[in-house]
Amino acid sequence: MSPNRSKSRRILMMAECDGPGGAEVVMLQLSEELRRRGHDIVYLGPDNGEGWLAARYKEAGVLTATFSQRRPLDPKCLAGMVKTIHDLRVDVVHSHEFFMAIYGTAVTRILRKRHVLTMHGNQKMTDVWRRRAALRWAFNNSHASVAVSRATQEQLERDLGVTPGLLKLIPNGIPVREGNPQKLRNELGIGDDVVLLLAVGSLIPRKGHITLLQALKELDDAGFTGKFHLAIAGRGEDRDKLQKFADDSGLGDRFHLLGVRNDIPDVQAGADIFVMPSLWEGLPLAVLEAMFAGKAIIATSASGIPEAITDGEHGLLIAPGDPGPLAAALKRLIERPDERERLGKAAQARAQSVFTIQKMTDGYEPLYL
Repeated sequence: MSPNRSKSRRILMMAECDGPGGAEVVMLQLSEELRRRGHDIVYLGPDNGEGWLAARYKEAGVLTATFSQRRPLDPKCLAGMVKTIHDLRVDVVHSHEFFMAIYGTAVTRILRKRHVLTMHGNQKMTDVWRRRAALRWAFNNSHASVAVSRATQEQLERDLGVTPGLLKLIPNGIPVREGNPQKLRNELGIGDDVVLLLAVGSLIPRKGHITLLQALKELDDAGFTGKFHLAIAGRGEDRDKLQKFADDSGLGDRFHLLGVRNDIPDVQAGADIFVMPSLWEGLPLAVLEAMFAGKAIIATSASGIPEAITDGEHGLLIAPGDPGPLAAALKRLIERPDERERLGKAAQARAQSVFTIQKMTDGYEPLYL
């Protein structure tokens, strides 16, 4: 879609967390494409965060501002947001995730601004009745509410009892960025005869990285002789736990924690197999990145992942939380480079037809007008 200057908008992107997560990357990439189409983007984030997302916006030349939220229901925070957003003279507020959905709805009702909200797939956001009531109010008082996967859309409709169709479905999309396949392998000292396994995601329990390590230990215990090396990009509370398990299991010399990476295209390009062992997800960007990179994918059948991958066609899907099936899938793809190639090509073709940044932005852009 070509830029339409007569319909350009000043759009405020509002986030409750400014760390390097999937929802935050979606915001950045959507903002980049909207700017390419002639819209003006402003970013509003927390003043007590780490500043990763704000720094990325500043690097891109985007105006940034902060809010101060010290407790879940904070009248001073709301008042501050009202003043900031009024002073920024935005046309549309686009909020992301639970707290910003609530605050964004309240602010835009006061200022009579257009409000779009996106839920990226937190399955715990409806556990408490107060949250359900607040989110139901936000959906019913915003111009558009969006879920990034059908699984998230159906969960929210079911948990909140809202009218089917109230939440629009706009799958995540990403820009195509080619990487250097040798950069990570050279960094890790891995030869071409070693199958490099890659996982990308926060080092937290729901990402299932411990299950991945348990699966690799099962292969070792069964006498598997295939050469492999595992690298995980991300950070979080499970870092020491994962490293200790790897060391205690004899996997330490074939395991690297990469930390937060800003060169994900290079990281993806260097892998042979991408693994997403999550217990639940929305529509994870890391899976889409692996698809665009043409990688063989092993992922759980959780949440929105099967909306991107058909088992046996674009990758292999296994049940979450069970190292046995994951070990079998890993053994299968480590031993079969021809199948890795077939699955990778099919995944890439599907990504190019369904999950582009252009298609995602085509879904959002009319909601701002």
